[in-house]
Order: sequence, then structure tokens, then C-alpha cells
Amino acid sequence: MSKMFGKSVPFYKMQGCGNDFVVIDNRELGIPVEKMPVWAEKICKRAFGVYADGLFFIENAPEGSELNFVWQFYNSDGSRAEMCGNASRCAGRLAHALGIAGEQHAFGSDAGPIKVQVFPLLEEVKVQLTKPEGVALKQRLEIDGKEYEYHFANTGVPHAVIQVADVQDVDIKKLGSAFRYHEAFAPAGTNVNFVQIDDNDSLIVRTYERGVEDETYACGTGVSAVQVTLNKLGLTDDAVRVRTSGGEILKVIIEESNVFLQGGAELTFSGELYLDSIGID
Repeated sequence: MSKMFGKSVPFYKMQGCGNDFVVIDNRELGIPVEKMPVWAEKICKRAFGVYADGLFFIENAPEGSELNFVWQFYNSDGSRAEMCGNASRCAGRLAHALGIAGEQHAFGSDAGPIKVQVFPLLEEVKVQLTKPEGVALKQRLEIDGKEYEYHFANTGVPHAVIQVADVQDVDIKKLGSAFRYHEAFAPAGTNVNFVQIDDNDSLIVRTYERGVEDETYACGTGVSAVQVTLNKLGLTDDAVRVRTSGGEILKVIIEESNVFLQGGAELTFSGELYLDSIGID
């Protein structure tokens, strides 16, 4: 089959609470970093590729490092992201399944080392995110003549948080895009999270993701930013359960100044990518 369709590389398709990713084990393939953005854009494209929210490459950790591996992570539009919470859980589970790492391990991201705990029987993974930075509460922003209150936290990547009475009443793509591209967050832009508080330990969150440029079923760093900001305001307990737009539950726990994200991470399928067929030379 491979002779008929040309050169191929193996891949894995994973999802964490509906946030889905293509994964390529690059430890021996040696795909250069400069080509990775094009690979991400073409492979993640709907209809012409595998279709996913993002793509990451698993690579060997630097010699002498205490890390088990490092990743190179890209959004579906080919832009590089410093961190992705749901993808980090997928990376941890796949690395454990492939024998790259044990149930407890750490890997390298652009945001810093990520500590991982895999729970094979639960089919869940818990990750310790990098410490939140740039936390700002009760900020004001005007969009289309209306003033909005928002909070902000960088939980590996930047996130705006807007509290609403009912997340189902929000035009996520329109308002999310307006926040994402607002000059207040230039030049990098921001991810945008809309949160409905059900109780002190129960939230509903919908997220507009930068790089995907649309709502995604879940965003790990996003729900973490929501919990970080609302907890500082005294609106949530230290541990919350967050229902995402995909209907899945993510747990976000704050222990002292550390933030932990726990939830499912599934291998949905694996296969061969025929490079010529998706326009990769």
C-alpha cells in the first residue's frame, strides 16, 4: 500500500475531553522544526488532512536532562503554542503507553517542565501546570460600544475570563474573536473563556481558542485560568469540576500556588500519513 501512495509516517490521534490532536513520534524520524508549522497546518486541515485542533511531535529530551521527553506543539493554523493543558495529558498518556515514560514523569514544553501522573485504570492523567503569571482581576474592556468585565491569567498561554449568567446565550465565535484580537492583548492575542458558576465547586466553561480561531470542545489551560482567577476572587473552592462544551468533566485543583489539571486522555486511532496526498514534500 505504501508503495502505491508514496512515503508515509506513522501517527496517533488522541483526544482529551474533546480537544483532539495528531501526535507524531519524532525521536527517530528527525523532522526538522522549521518544517513543523506546515505539517501542522496541512495535517490538521478538515477534509484534506486528519483534522484536529493541534499537532505535536514527541522528541528525545536533551542528554543529561531529568525530562523523559520534550514536545514541539502547534495549533491547527501552524502557529506555535507555549503550552496546551489537554494535549499535555494526551502526551503523558501516550508516552507511558509507548514505554517512553513511567506513570510519574516530566516532559519539556516552551512554558517549562510539565509534571505528569498517569492513572491507567482510571484512563485519566493529572498534570501540574506551570505557575500562573500576569494574573489581573476585574479589568474593563469596551467592545462594540459595550463594556465588559474580564479577568486574565497566563497558565502557559494567555487567557481572558468572562463570567456570564448562561454560557449558552453567548455568541462564542463573535465575542471570543473580538476579545482575541483586541488591541489590549496585542500583539500575541489571547484565548477567551466564558464561565457560568453553578456552585463553589462546579463550573461550566466554553472557550474560544487562539490558533484554532473558533470554539473548541475543551481547553485545559483555559479552565485552569478560570479557576485561578475565580478562586482568587473567593468565588470557588480550591478544587472544582468543570463541564466543558464537549460535555466532559475536567478537574482543576489549586494546592498552595500550584495548579493541577486532571481528566481523560484517549487514543482514538493510529495510522499512516501519506505525505504526497496531503501536500507535504
